Amino acid sequence: MTKIEGKQIQITDSITPNAEIETFIKPFRDNIQKDLDSVLAYSVSTYSKTDGHLNTAVGNFMADAVYSEANPIFKKRTGKNIDMVLLNHGGIRSVLPKGNVTKRSAFKLMPFENSIVVVALKGTQVDSIISYLKSKKRAHPISKLKLVLDKDYNVFEAKINGEYINKNKTYYVATNDYLYNGGDNMSFFKTNDSLYNLNYKLRNALIDKFTKLDTINPVIDDRFIQLK
Repeated sequence: MTKIEGKQIQITDSITPNAEIETFIKPFRDNIQKDLDSVLAYSVSTYSKTDGHLNTAVGNFMADAVYSEANPIFKKRTGKNIDMVLLNHGGIRSVLPKGNVTKRSAFKLMPFENSIVVVALKGTQVDSIISYLKSKKRAHPISKLKLVLDKDYNVFEAKINGEYINKNKTYYVATNDYLYNGGDNMSFFKTNDSLYNLNYKLRNALIDKFTKLDTINPVIDDRFIQLK
């Protein structure tokens, strides 16, 4: 073989659908659309990842949902509790609009196939998480961690579950596999004592949380703030 040639074929709505294929896939498509549009809960307002400075209502909801839905799984398997959750601001891919919340809402918020993992880190490595959060100055979703910065972005207070971080203690941090593998420059996860893959997608945790709630009404709170 000495030469390969090809040409670009644009796929647009000008292409006539194949009736036989359309007839075959229609019942599958209709069933999927019906499932995606099934109402799970109601959102009292529209929530965006741009609503807050260092924490947002939708980010808080997602991090708290990961904790509440993943912790029972982790505890059943290990006898231990998740100590904190860290997600990434860029992973929130949509607003949560006011009105009915559906499975489609979860797919829009989290379109990626990210799975929840739990990483065992020493307190010194958790300090690296704190340093990362203060340097990025972004509303990366967290749960069970409270971080207070002064006006110069120095750490004024850092606690997990209401207690100061013990450098010699092992903490179990829930995140997703993308971040564990260094996404968003989160290199601190790789130096860990143990990794637990829960085989549970972040999106499924959101769907399970939506299903349990009648009303979605998250708030911006004091879990990650800056003093004036």
